[in-house]
Amino acid sequence: MGKVLVVGGGASGMFAAIWAARNGHHVSIYEKNEKLGKKLFITGKGRCNLTNACDMDTLFSSVVSNSRFLYSSFYGCTNQDLIGFFEEIGVRTKIERGDRVFPVSDHSSDVIRGLNRELNRLGVRIYLHSEVKRIETKDACFDRLFLSDGKEIKGDACIVATGGLSYPTTGSTGDGYQFAERMGHQITPCIPSLVPMEVKEPWVQELMGLSLRNVEAAVFDGKKRLYQEFGELLFTHYGVSGPLMLSASSYIGKRLSQKELKLEIDLKPALDLETLDKRVLREFEENQKKQFKNSVGKLFPAKLIPVMIELSGIDPEKRVHMISREERIRFVKLMKHFPLTLTGLRDYNEAVITKGGIRTKEIDPGTMESRLVKKVYFIGEVLDLDALTGGFNLQIAWSTAYAAGNHIVI
Repeated sequence: MGKVLVVGGGASGMFAAIWAARNGHHVSIYEKNEKLGKKLFITGKGRCNLTNACDMDTLFSSVVSNSRFLYSSFYGCTNQDLIGFFEEIGVRTKIERGDRVFPVSDHSSDVIRGLNRELNRLGVRIYLHSEVKRIETKDACFDRLFLSDGKEIKGDACIVATGGLSYPTTGSTGDGYQFAERMGHQITPCIPSLVPMEVKEPWVQELMGLSLRNVEAAVFDGKKRLYQEFGELLFTHYGVSGPLMLSASSYIGKRLSQKELKLEIDLKPALDLETLDKRVLREFEENQKKQFKNSVGKLFPAKLIPVMIELSGIDPEKRVHMISREERIRFVKLMKHFPLTLTGLRDYNEAVITKGGIRTKEIDPGTMESRLVKKVYFIGEVLDLDALTGGFNLQIAWSTAYAAGNHIVI
């Protein structure tokens, strides 16, 4: 058995170390932070959405980039295997809405504690405040690590689990991309993903904090529809967020980084145009002597009313019975096609994950070993793999880590 050096002590690094150690290797983790699992600690708003308990078809369809690459690793360590592992190490789990899996305690610290216990049980050596500056290779094979304090550590294999660029305060500063490039790997350009978006319209600030549930959002580049989905949306002082828009960023991020896109929100997706018109007509008939601005209270949340009135083009002082059919139809269409202009993504400080990374064609999908340099393995977010919210990105981390940890032969 050999000496395995793991660069990065996040979710994938800890998990890979556990499996490499279970296979009899002498394993050391080198982590630049003061503790392991710093990013894992804040996932799921501190509750740690470990994985998703969906079926395999849903698991694969929730991966946005290079899902086919994950075939071996997802079947090698499935979401059910992952749940079983955590139960085995004393971290009980529960399944919530959308098949999201959380620890029963609702504390990510319990997940990290469970992983730490297992690392200690297996005798994995953990070096904190230990930043790897360079990965040295010799004859296209791993040779040694160089730390920032000048130390050299020789080893038989190296697992790179440095994460991406999202939440840089947790130590995700793109080190792994630099290591990979020095070895000759190509990097798919990186952008923030699962990230809020900015909009052009200044009145969006008036809607800050407003959450709209059960709406449908569609994003267009000209007449071409790039994304359409149903769910929950949140307005911020700069634009839009919430599950619906974070997922949208996975699909439209690259296009949005090059040009503005049009967002349309269907505020009443359960009603077609004709049915909605009848609903509005009923509302107008009940309030026909009122001014327009005082007649739509039952149709929208309070914060949205002034904006809807402004965009309708109808004089707010106008008596309802004076509103023409054309004006009413235009108002109904506004409710079905509430318009915003997306201007860009927020930065990595607000991004859940990084889109882009080491090209998967240069990595063995069964073992995560580099096809260019022997005994170097790349796992987790450093790879060009990303998925929707709901535990899917952590499942990528666990599964790729499992593949690496179980296929090191020295």
